[in-house]
Amino acid sequence: MITAEHFRRIAYWSRDLEHGEFERARAGIIEKTYQRGAYICHRGDEMEHWTGLVSGLVKVSTASLSGKSVSLAGMRACGWFGEGSVLKGEARQYDLVALRDTRLALMNRATFLWLFDNSVAFNRFLVWQLNARLGQFIALVEYDRSLEGKARLARTIAWLFHPTLYPDAGAKLDITQEEIGLLSGLSRQVTNKSVAELQDEKLIEADRESITVRDLDALRRYGE
Repeated sequence: MITAEHFRRIAYWSRDLEHGEFERARAGIIEKTYQRGAYICHRGDEMEHWTGLVSGLVKVSTASLSGKSVSLAGMRACGWFGEGSVLKGEARQYDLVALRDTRLALMNRATFLWLFDNSVAFNRFLVWQLNARLGQFIALVEYDRSLEGKARLARTIAWLFHPTLYPDAGAKLDITQEEIGLLSGLSRQVTNKSVAELQDEKLIEADRESITVRDLDALRRYGE
């Protein structure tokens, strides 16, 4: 079983649980490692766990009618996801791919449902989490149709620093320009050009292995 200290570090929501709830949740979690490029799950898979990122980077994607992979979102360390599928007991509606070596925390469905039935703090967290995710996917549909490449990349970066989804994130993320391009659905050329221009506009600082956000609000609104 993971230690209490480790649990608090990887699951910010656990800090608001009552002692009994905290221990029940901690006992229901295992961890698993995936290598870069590995599929964590395919669309249609039954996945009986609620999932948190301990380390690494995950792409959420689906396939278009033509068979082309379409990126929906990126997930970074300290984020938790998949609560909708676990609540409804349904197959995953998307693919999950590890963009770099990734370690996941997996909470079994029985523990998740017990918390859902018994913990006020956990339900409060879920309301905020589901509301933020809904906003993310509504925004995705909007800017995928209306925004040019640089604005899409700016908004993708902003979502990786969303204060509700990643409250412990800080201002810096270890991510390559290739990875941010994959999450944004942009070519390498467009990605590199867009990152350079966002740096010139003083919104981010970037090097080969990381991005530091300087103006999160401007990134969220970019292209309006």
